[in-house]
Amino acid sequence: MLHLTLRQLQVFESVATQLNFSLAAKQLYLSQPAVSMQIKQLEENIGLPLFEQMGKKIFLTEAGRELFHYSRSITQQLSEMEVVFEEMKGTGKGKFTLSVVNTAKYFAPKLLAQFLKRYPGINANLQVANTGAVLKQLAENSTDLAIMGLPPEGQDTVAESFLENPLVVIAPPDHPLANRKHIKLAKLGAETFLSREKGSGTRGAMERVFAEHKIKPRISMEMETNEAIKHAVEAGLGLGILSLHSVGLELETGKLVMLNVEHFPLLRNWFIAHRSNKRLSSAALAFRDFLLNEAKKITAAR
Repeated sequence: MLHLTLRQLQVFESVATQLNFSLAAKQLYLSQPAVSMQIKQLEENIGLPLFEQMGKKIFLTEAGRELFHYSRSITQQLSEMEVVFEEMKGTGKGKFTLSVVNTAKYFAPKLLAQFLKRYPGINANLQVANTGAVLKQLAENSTDLAIMGLPPEGQDTVAESFLENPLVVIAPPDHPLANRKHIKLAKLGAETFLSREKGSGTRGAMERVFAEHKIKPRISMEMETNEAIKHAVEAGLGLGILSLHSVGLELETGKLVMLNVEHFPLLRNWFIAHRSNKRLSSAALAFRDFLLNEAKKITAAR
């Protein structure tokens, strides 16, 4: 009979996810020797190695992959048990994890702060990452809710729109098109653009609108953050297309201007998503309802 502890499984799951003892130790607020000891005890209890080392990298063995499968299942069952107890306590208590894509970091913390002010007994864990990482967190069931610009495709998820996400063309104040009205989209074909990386929602929307009008944008640089694009546009390296939510401060201070281009702003939406088979806690459900009912009013008041 196996004698495993929940702590050992927690440590194992962290190492198996990170495939790095140091990162797992940091995540768990433990020393690396403590993590190594837990894994060693777990391997002794099971009677099989869980990891193998090749060079400087570690990999899961066949036994490790099997344990990882069961460990994730046990973690999910414990999480669902916790949800049941939270629901017995009623809304106003509990906790949830929220993942948001990078662009949503400009408004999501404000919405979360307003929610937690209303429900001081609720704790939330906020994770900010790129779209690919957020989709992975949803797929691995490591987050309760996710805010993103496009609903996930090919995943068993529920996604509901709660806020408009207009995309605008930005330029430095001294750009020749800065004071022009009713700029034809074709005019932008001669301009240089700074763009988010392929796979980002903003990049996809940009490519679609140009493709629909048979225009091939000249992309001089790809950048992984909105901040990098804003700084590059300010420096005069090209134009950018970003969410209006991400450039509010720069527009207010005059560091950037929004060009008056036909077919813009591109009207998209922000979505709140979760796995369709996930049993959300009362705290997570309360935040979801809060977004659906009050996000527009709160962001409009800023």
